[in-house]
Amino acid sequence: MTSTTASTTADRRPGSSRRRSRRGSPSRSPWSAVLVMVSPFLVGLAVFTLYPVVTTLYYSFTNFQLGSIRPTEFVGLRNYERLFTSSDTFWVGVRNTLWMVLIMVPLRTLYAMFAAWVVGSVRRGARVYRTLFFVPAIVPVVGASLAFIVMLSPTGPVNALLAKVGIEGPAWFGDPQWSKPSLVLMALWACGDTIVIFSAAMLDVPRELYEAADLDGVGRWQRYRHITLPFLSPVILFSVVTGMIYTFQYFTEAFVASGSASAVQDSSQLLGYPGQSLLFYTTDLYQQGFVYFKTGYASAMAWMLFLVIFGATVVMLRMSRSLVHDSGRP
Repeated sequence: MTSTTASTTADRRPGSSRRRSRRGSPSRSPWSAVLVMVSPFLVGLAVFTLYPVVTTLYYSFTNFQLGSIRPTEFVGLRNYERLFTSSDTFWVGVRNTLWMVLIMVPLRTLYAMFAAWVVGSVRRGARVYRTLFFVPAIVPVVGASLAFIVMLSPTGPVNALLAKVGIEGPAWFGDPQWSKPSLVLMALWACGDTIVIFSAAMLDVPRELYEAADLDGVGRWQRYRHITLPFLSPVILFSVVTGMIYTFQYFTEAFVASGSASAVQDSSQLLGYPGQSLLFYTTDLYQQGFVYFKTGYASAMAWMLFLVIFGATVVMLRMSRSLVHDSGRP
């Protein structure tokens, strides 16, 4: 009786119901304050993302040229048609980009898996080795590209080491046949972030499965094939999809390599050196948009690249449904 009276008295205290109402009804938050707090993000999203996206879509159907005094005219799908019919560099960029996607992405994923497995097998100093593998991933791309140009120059330290064992080193970035493999070497060196992700995924595999496999006398390859690999399949999919998206937009390394390794002083012949072997799709897009100022044509190239990446991602995700292990799947 006494407790009931006390609770009733507390309920009648001024302000108690107001405090309880504030705690129990978060939906009454002042939306005006929320909008004020998120308005910088919304303004930035509208100005720096949505507006450029919509504008480039409009420009892709026009003959707009940045800096030109000619009136902009609507040309329909003519820019997209020119990509496939009258461009001298479009298919060169497509071939070089597909080469990188088909060669570099699988090699980078396999190398990261192998390095993570080796680091995980080391009994002492695994953290030190993980750090050493990860450090190249935080090196600025331009600095790493210049360092590789110096190391792989015809008179550089790599060719000097090869000469000591009787091997004549190639011209690397100066040879059309070796320029893209040189970029692949640089990508393998800088894949420390992927190695760390694979290492974390390997540590997440239940130990009980390995112990049961040991009791059954299962070999190391069979253990890796039937236990480790299924648990790594989501990470493999993530690495392949993100690597594919990154490689379709491959630009900085090739731009620095072709510009710094070339002895040609004419800027019109600089992109894609040597012999257009480093002319990738995004390099051609940059050349059309910011060297020739064909803004409408470059916008069509950008939207075509977006459609290809979007379509390839959707296809890859749908194809992987039956291949990727999901521990939470019933």
